[in-house]
Amino acid sequence: MASLTNRYDTAPLSHGNTRLRRQIITHTPLVLAWAHSPWPSLELEYTAIENGEKNHIRASPLANFRKTLNNADLSRFRWYFQFAAFGLLVYGGYLAINIGDQLPTFACIFADKRGGSCYLMGFQHQMATPFASMFTGRGIGILVGLATFFGFFILFNKAWCGFVCPLGTVQDWLTGLRRRCSIRYSTYSERAFKRLSTIKYFLLALLILIPMGMGNSFFGLPKLNHDFGIPFCMICPGRTVLPLFTGDFSQLAIDFSSKTKMVFTSLGMIITGIFFAGAFVKKRFFCLFCPMSAFHFIFSKASLLRLNKNGAKCTRCGNCYRACDVGIRAIADDLTNKNIVKDDCMMCLKCVEVCPEEGCLEAAFLGVPVYQSTQDGFFKRREKKHGK
Repeated sequence: MASLTNRYDTAPLSHGNTRLRRQIITHTPLVLAWAHSPWPSLELEYTAIENGEKNHIRASPLANFRKTLNNADLSRFRWYFQFAAFGLLVYGGYLAINIGDQLPTFACIFADKRGGSCYLMGFQHQMATPFASMFTGRGIGILVGLATFFGFFILFNKAWCGFVCPLGTVQDWLTGLRRRCSIRYSTYSERAFKRLSTIKYFLLALLILIPMGMGNSFFGLPKLNHDFGIPFCMICPGRTVLPLFTGDFSQLAIDFSSKTKMVFTSLGMIITGIFFAGAFVKKRFFCLFCPMSAFHFIFSKASLLRLNKNGAKCTRCGNCYRACDVGIRAIADDLTNKNIVKDDCMMCLKCVEVCPEEGCLEAAFLGVPVYQSTQDGFFKRREKKHGK
C-alpha cells in the first residue's frame, strides 16, 4: 500500500490567482445544458482575456456550487449538525417538539424532554403481539409503525447514525476528549472485527424473539412475563446515558422489584460502564454492536441516499480505511460493488473527504451526486488542517 505522504506531498496544489487576472469581454445569457448528468444545469458562456490570451469559457453556477460543496470541510459541518440534532432529540420536549415515535435512531424514551422517540421501543412492544392477532387491526398497527420507520430511514440511510444519533454523538465527544488527552486510540484486528460485528445481529434477533415469547408459547414452554417487554432498552446505554444530559440520574440504578428486572438493569449498568470505557479508547465503540445498525442494513439498499464507489478510479491508497471511525477495511478493498454501504457503515462520509481520486467516492441522493471526492477538495482540506 503506497504511503499517502510520499504520493501526495509533492503534487502541485491548485490556486485561484488566475481568476484575478481574468477580464470578461463578451457574454451570453444563461443557457440550459446537459453534460454528464441526467439533470439539466444552467450554464453561462463568455469570452475572457486570461493571462493575455482570449478564451471562450462556459461556466455553470450549479457546477460552481457543486465544486464549493465538494471542497467543503464536511467534518466541521457534521459536528454542528450533530450538535443541533442532539439538542433536538434530547431537549426538543422543552419546546413541545415531537418529530415522531418511530425514529431510526436512539432518541431514548427514558429522556423525558426528548424531541422524538426511538423506533425500537415500540417495535419490541409490538413483537409481543400474539401470532393470532397479527392478522387483525393490531397487525395493521405494526405495519404502519414499520412503514413510518422506513419513511424516515430511506431519506438519509445510515447517515442517521453518522449525523443524528445522540448516542453516536456522545461517543464522538468522548473521542474528542481522548484526543485532547493525547491518548492513542485502539483498533481491532480484521479477524476480531468480523467476529464482533456479528453481535449486533444476535442482539437484533433477541430483541424480536424475547418479546415474542411474552405473547406466544414456543415449543410448549410457558409464556414470558411482562418484565421481558423491552429487553434491549433495559440494557441499552442510551437509557442510562442520555437522561443524564437533562439532570436525570434515576436510570443509574438496579431495579430489585423482580429477578428479571434485577438481571436486566444490572446488565444495563455493566454495559454503561463498558460503553464509557470503550468509547474513550475506541472510536464509535458501541456502533459495532448496535442492533439498530443491523436493522438499518436490512433496508439500506432501498434508501434514496447512497454511498457509491467507482472502483476503476480507486488506487487502494487506504485513506478511506484509515479515516473510518468504525474501521471498515472493505471500503478500501471493494473494487467491484458500486453501492458500498456496509452493515457497520454510519455514512459519516469521512471516506469521501479523505479520498484524493476525482469522483472515486460520492454520496448521491436519488442518483444525483451531492458530495464527491475531488483532488481539489482533498488538497484544500489538507492545507486547512495543516494551517497552510
